Amino acid sequence: MTSLTKMIRNGLSASAFVLMSAAFVSVPVTAYAQDDAQTEGRQFSAKSGEMVSAANEMMTANQFQAAVSKLNEALALPDLNAYERSIIYQVQGTAYYELNNYGSAITAFENAISAGGLLPNEASSLRVNIAQLLIGNGQFAEGAQMLENYLARGGQEKPKYVEYITQAWVQAENYNRALPWAEKWFNAASPKERKHFDLLNFLYNNLGMPGKQADIVKQMINRWPEEKQLWEAWASMLANGGREQEAFEVTKMLYIGGALTTEQDLMKVVQYYSFYDMPFQAAEILEREMSNGRIPRDSEKMVQLSNLFRQAREYKRAIPILEQAASSSNQAKLYADLGEALYNEGECQRAEAAFKGAIDRGYDAGKSWMLIATCRYEATQNQESLSCEMSPDQMANAPITKTRASAVEAFSQVPSTSRENRNAKKWISFIRAERDAFDRRCEFEKNIERELCYQMIKGAYDNEIFEGEFKLEDENCQRFKADYDAAYIVKTTG
Repeated sequence: MTSLTKMIRNGLSASAFVLMSAAFVSVPVTAYAQDDAQTEGRQFSAKSGEMVSAANEMMTANQFQAAVSKLNEALALPDLNAYERSIIYQVQGTAYYELNNYGSAITAFENAISAGGLLPNEASSLRVNIAQLLIGNGQFAEGAQMLENYLARGGQEKPKYVEYITQAWVQAENYNRALPWAEKWFNAASPKERKHFDLLNFLYNNLGMPGKQADIVKQMINRWPEEKQLWEAWASMLANGGREQEAFEVTKMLYIGGALTTEQDLMKVVQYYSFYDMPFQAAEILEREMSNGRIPRDSEKMVQLSNLFRQAREYKRAIPILEQAASSSNQAKLYADLGEALYNEGECQRAEAAFKGAIDRGYDAGKSWMLIATCRYEATQNQESLSCEMSPDQMANAPITKTRASAVEAFSQVPSTSRENRNAKKWISFIRAERDAFDRRCEFEKNIERELCYQMIKGAYDNEIFEGEFKLEDENCQRFKADYDAAYIVKTTG
């Protein structure tokens, strides 16, 4: 195995070194229960000890999920002391780790510390384990910070901790925080390997430190002449060997270092970023290199650039590129892509025009009309809601009413033969049910108000003999008096 391969596998892949330290989560449950049984405050009750021992046996039999359930039962026991809680959580963290559920393992170990039953040195050691799990779980900055805190509080600075912190900050792309640890790692390394040189070269380049970068590159050239060809050969071997991730790291370093200049090499960088779900970075590189003239600005590359921005949900940046590509190529798919980008930006009218252009050129009418209709309906979220105080004319002419009607009309345009037709009908039913529910609520509120006012009007009539006049407490109820009289007073005197 070459030194660069080792550097990428053991260095830049932070999760790899965490997996190598799996032994740290082994918790001797029985030992805790027995050895500390005579220590006041650090012992298990018979019930909790029995349950934790049962969980330990399950873990020995690789029944980790069952162990988690048993430990949850133990945590539900009343009157657990702090020591019991800490150990139960610690064992639970071990079980979660074995289930590859790092997030839950981290939470359990943190709960073990928070429970307050661990000695200072035990809590300190567990924090180191949590830090490694955080890094293995992709929470690089949090893990590195926890390890730094451990060392700042007087923890033993083991070489592996320095390496963990270095690589975690690199993975978090916080190169300023990584640099002092990387330099400490470099200075302590004996013998120095390629990975030590490569990492410093990478950091100095990204931090804009040309003097220090020149010094480290000079040392590398003395050790490995013809660096560019050597790196290109390694990248090729890694890719051909099926180790694409490592090849990507090498190619990325080459690009950052300015060693890649041809269209083929630059497009390889773009493809790597796209393949590893970093479409925004891929688009940035492609756009930059097209501007620099090292990648031609042809229609194919423009479409690729717009697709990358769309994948990154950078629709504003994709829209002008798509407009240019659609008008120059006259392809239905590009008009549909433009419509989708405009839809995601909430530009319904422009999206509708683009989708209609796509339909005219043979694109799926069902999918297009669904997005047109959905965009229309979503526009109602920013419009003033109807109020039961409105008159029927006001409700009918309200912008939200008209927008809903236009959405229903658009959903109705989905062809009956389309796979989207069923969903369109559901949307129409939903929108109509939404209005029906509003009308029922208004009618209900109106009936409640009328009944309350009828009671007040009746009371006013009953009190008329004492007051000497008809006196209605709530003037708002006056509008119901004529109906009340027609229904009750007229009938009584008629």
